[in-house]
Amino acid sequence: MLRIPEPELMLDQDQAIAYAEADFSASDDRFVERFKELFGALDSGEIIDLGCGPGNIALRMAAAFPGCMVTGVDGAAAMLDIARARAVAMGGAASRARFVETVLPSAVLPMGRATAVVSNSLLHHLHEPAGLWITLRQVAARNAAVLIVDLRRPETAAGAQQIVDTYARGAPEILRQDFYNSLLAAFEVDEVKGQLEAAGLYGLQVQAVGDRYLEVSGRMPG
Repeated sequence: MLRIPEPELMLDQDQAIAYAEADFSASDDRFVERFKELFGALDSGEIIDLGCGPGNIALRMAAAFPGCMVTGVDGAAAMLDIARARAVAMGGAASRARFVETVLPSAVLPMGRATAVVSNSLLHHLHEPAGLWITLRQVAARNAAVLIVDLRRPETAAGAQQIVDTYARGAPEILRQDFYNSLLAAFEVDEVKGQLEAAGLYGLQVQAVGDRYLEVSGRMPG
């Protein structure tokens, strides 16, 4: 099945609220635990979360690694408004998280200083996926830890609908439709391997995870 791109940014306020109110805690917690499995503890430095949305992962990373600052990056103001409000309401560890509105690739992000770069469900939104890999090379320090998780495109539209019916049964229709569109916009493992090769990111590995995800992980080359 050919890829069908979807809008890059979630600019609609209702869409942002629907995502903020949805319970993604199990998958968000798994993301942080997976990072710990791969890289252990981070004692200091900056973690950059690309495509942070309403801050789910960024705020969890701030809590999990108290020695680190966290920068969440997103192009949708509606999402970042929610992330910032959450950080203020939570206080404590959340005070070490800041949120930056910009579209990738971006000249406003810091050069080569991030100890870790993470991203959850951003890649499939990008019309030009090279923007993610260019940004990764821009912001990550040498040997920085990288964990990127995204959806994986099914072989057929019917397969995509089956995944939606299995995992989003009873979810609001706006989320079900977005989930379906995102599956059609996602990349296959071999496509991402080609993207990494084109970007010269030979230290990163990509693998299929379960029936609907792919994972890119590793250390940044020198």
